[in-house]
Amino acid sequence: MITDILNPTSFRYERKFLISELDKYEIELILKFHPAIFSEIYHQRFVNNIYFDTVNLSSYFDNAFGVSQRLKVRIRWYGDLFGFIEKPILELKIKSGFLGGKLRYPLDSFYFDNNYSLNAQQDIFAKSGLPDVLTEHLKSLRCTLLNRYSRKYFRSADHKFRATIDFDMEFYKIDPENNSFIEKIVDHNNTVLELKYSGSDKDDEMARFITNQFLFRMTKSSKYVSGIEKLDISSD
Repeated sequence: MITDILNPTSFRYERKFLISELDKYEIELILKFHPAIFSEIYHQRFVNNIYFDTVNLSSYFDNAFGVSQRLKVRIRWYGDLFGFIEKPILELKIKSGFLGGKLRYPLDSFYFDNNYSLNAQQDIFAKSGLPDVLTEHLKSLRCTLLNRYSRKYFRSADHKFRATIDFDMEFYKIDPENNSFIEKIVDHNNTVLELKYSGSDKDDEMARFITNQFLFRMTKSSKYVSGIEKLDISSD
């Protein structure tokens, strides 16, 4: 069973904020002038994801309806969206309330273009040395959404809290067989701020202090759910 391998070595808290009333520059200023003193720790880069789900979109509905224990499967890479993808990573994201954990598996490189298909992807899975139980589970999934956004990374002065700002989000329909990637939606109006930290009670108390200083409220935010709904994929 797929649940037999879902044992991340560590979990962390993840608190998300979907923000439409401020732009990324204003959000960045709030972080930099925050009492926790966030500073940028990594260069800005593009994040690309192909999401996988069952035919019945069980992952989407678990997220949309707020099921506390849920799983998300995606391939992630950085940089260019199309072309030769050198270091793709298969990620299984396990969510339990506010706690999140990941299992990450490196995949063989592949070309991502209009010739992309689920059959070709399954061949990549088969060649990448994944656990047998995971390879079997992936056979029951299909590609459902392609998304891309730009991300900036920040860390608090005590190094206990990390924040990311995601913006300029793009969502593409992706088909198991034929793809032109013409059907897409670009969202320049919303920005996602995420605060991530370890699961200790002391850090959770500090996290409440940090978020209480923000000018916006914590929200339920999933780029996967947002993309499925913006492209009306759940009704296909």
